[in-house]
Amino acid sequence: MSHAFETNLTAMRGLPDPERDRQFYDGVQSRRLAAWVVDVLIVMAVGVPLALVFGLMTLGFGFVLFPMILLGVGLVYRTVTIGGASATWGMRLMGIELRRHDGARLDLMTAFLHTAIYTVGIGVVLVQIGSIIGMITTRYGQGLPDIILRTAMINRPAD
Repeated sequence: MSHAFETNLTAMRGLPDPERDRQFYDGVQSRRLAAWVVDVLIVMAVGVPLALVFGLMTLGFGFVLFPMILLGVGLVYRTVTIGGASATWGMRLMGIELRRHDGARLDLMTAFLHTAIYTVGIGVVLVQIGSIIGMITTRYGQGLPDIILRTAMINRPAD
């Protein structure tokens, strides 16, 4: 794919240019991974006790729903935190945030869509591999939810 075609196809004019404003993208991939680990730990810290209590209250039947409870907690956590500040608590801790193609922070609907695509993709290994490859190889370091929604992860600018 030619660079001119890629630029027209993925125009992200509201975001800092990765070649001219490299400071917005330096270290984002490693921080994104660290933020993901923090976020998984938060979801597990809330979701596991919730699932255990639900399982015990239903005399064991609720344990069948354990994965769905964790997915639900993750969906709510990511949507609310990204919709509120364009970053989960892990992302905030790592100093990164998601931005739309026009440079604006994500609204609640875009946060929900980003999280929904991520949640579906997390269960499909090939989608995750594609997302990781995208984060490493695309101009803006975008995973699949980012490519679909035209968002990008950047180092949090000083306000």
